[in-house]
Amino acid sequence: MQTTILPAGDVSARLARLFVYPVKSCAGVELQESVLTETGLALDRAWMVVDAHSNFVTQRQQPRLVLVQPKLLAHGVLLNAPGMPTLTLPEADSGYISGQRAQVKVWDDVVPAFDMGDEAAQWFTSFLGGTADGSPAKDVQPYRLVRFDPAHQRVSSLTWTAGVQAFNQFNDGFPLLVISEASLANLNEKLVAGGQDPVGMERFRPNVVLSGLQAHDEDRVGVMTLQADFEQVWLKPVKPCPRCPIPNIDPLSGIGGTQVSDMLQTYRQDARLGGAVTFGMNVIVLRGVGAVLRVGQSLSADFDFG
Repeated sequence: MQTTILPAGDVSARLARLFVYPVKSCAGVELQESVLTETGLALDRAWMVVDAHSNFVTQRQQPRLVLVQPKLLAHGVLLNAPGMPTLTLPEADSGYISGQRAQVKVWDDVVPAFDMGDEAAQWFTSFLGGTADGSPAKDVQPYRLVRFDPAHQRVSSLTWTAGVQAFNQFNDGFPLLVISEASLANLNEKLVAGGQDPVGMERFRPNVVLSGLQAHDEDRVGVMTLQADFEQVWLKPVKPCPRCPIPNIDPLSGIGGTQVSDMLQTYRQDARLGGAVTFGMNVIVLRGVGAVLRVGQSLSADFDFG
């Protein structure tokens, strides 16, 4: 058996945590390992809630989405939410698709999808029609659940990928989001010093959490090289992640505030995005599709100040 030695880099790190978000803007599922696909981690943002006009719905409009808890099974995904029966999404791992075709909008892209049927639609309509205290809202609009058409290739911004074709499903725009533990620790130090409670990584919805870096080293590195069993993986940070109000939403209650955004505004304005507040890096897959990423694997990277 031949052992591949990773090249020495300016920094080294380990995969500390892995997350997938089967339904866009619902709670994440923490995993010990996950298969890397060309669109990111397997099953990440495979489903999405849409409104009556087929526009995507996130916690920005419906903070209660964070209370929907997915569970991955061998042949499906279960969704649970307070006061709701369990909803089963079948054959999640096999790529089996059923339902009527639909055209849905996610940001500026109109993409093909499959409608998941009336049961799923009623489930989300009923749950999202409630309020934070569980009482029904006055005006309840219909929602539907759709699944991304895996035959479609949704291309990430070629401007940020420098012309490299990188694909994603219902993500905000790129296959992976990477954040370091040190970056969150740095934020929490500032929050506590300002009299606020610390927050968890779940608020920032990363796919890959790295240990062993200094705060925001993920902003400054080039291609990250990782050895996954017999497959070498190359992951390239391409764009800082601009932050909307979602990190202000408490994942346990679905209730929002302003403390996270207020603190990030004091030190995370990013000139690369015209002064937008950023936290974490969007990443594309250059090599290693089909590899299994596991918590504990090591990676290395060089700083890139270009």
